[in-house]
Formats: sequence, structure tokens, C-alpha cells
Amino acid sequence: MSLGKTAAGLLLIDSGLALVACNREAIEILHYPKGVESIRLPELTQKVRADLLRPKPSDPLCFVLEFQSGRRSYYCRSFVLNGSALRSNHSTGPLAVVLLERSPFGATTLAQICEQFELTQREKRTVELLLQGLTSKEIASRMDISPNTVKAFLRMVMLKMGVSTRSAIVGKVLQSRNSGSTSIEEERKESH
Repeated sequence: MSLGKTAAGLLLIDSGLALVACNREAIEILHYPKGVESIRLPELTQKVRADLLRPKPSDPLCFVLEFQSGRRSYYCRSFVLNGSALRSNHSTGPLAVVLLERSPFGATTLAQICEQFELTQREKRTVELLLQGLTSKEIASRMDISPNTVKAFLRMVMLKMGVSTRSAIVGKVLQSRNSGSTSIEEERKESH
């Protein structure tokens, strides 16, 4: 049975932050633009620690939510496995599975929208997670804030963009992606 190539990178990391396993796509994403054949495991482990870990003393297996590789933007989703059957021979703690998925929206498009509508970093992050289809509660969990704070960020984004619903925020981003940034600037001027 052939599993074929996937678009997502997959990493398995032990509690000591050592790379246990990964797929070819993860290597290509993390080691871009160098070739897959030229990388060694210690190099890849260092790359994971440098690019994907978010310093949080209370949780050593805390990873960034997004990162850049070349000109591409990737979402980084992590899941902790506590099953003893999956632990590596050298690790007694939990394992982390890290999924690297290419962002469906161009990073420059979202950056342009954030600049044009003067969104803060937290508002931008809220919009990014909204574009992934997450609920307010899921966004709150990812950002480590309350659902009410997420709703406040979304209200500010709606106000700044001149829309009245969450789906209208998504529509504005999609419209920008399809028609370019000039139409967004024109719409912004018309709404003021």
C-alpha cells in the first residue's frame, strides 16, 4: 500500500525536545531551500528547537502557531500524546506531534489587510485563526485568552473593516486575495 505524498509536514518530538520521527515534507519545509538529502538529524533537531518552539517555562512542549519558510507561511498545530506505547526508548515523558500545514491564504495578503485596516498583532492573529475556521472558544484556547477577549478583538476588526459579521471578515480577505489590494483601499476610503 502506498501512502503517497502529503502537503503537510509531520514531526514527532519527545519531552526532551529531540526529534523522534518526521516525514519528508516536514524536512522540505524546515530545511528549505536546501535539499532533503543534505540534512542530518542533529541539524533538523536544532531547526525544530530554533524555529518551532515558543518559550514557555510551564510547558516545554509549547510550539509557535505559525512560521515562515522561504516565502511560504505555515500553520503549526501541536498535539500531546501521553500513551506509553508510543514513547521512544529514551524518553519517559509525553510525545508531541507537530503538524505543519501551508496557510491557505497568502501571508502578504493578510499582512496588507492588517496594514490597511491598522489591525494590531493580536487582531491579526485572531483573523488568522478565524480564517482557519475556528470558533471563538478554539481561538481563545490557541491564543491563551478568554473567549470574551476574542469576541472583543473580532468586534474591533469588524469596526475597522466596516463589516458586521465574522463571515464578512473572511469575505473581505477572500475578496482581497482575488482582486488585489487596491480595491480594499478604495472600499476603505468609501466606508469613511
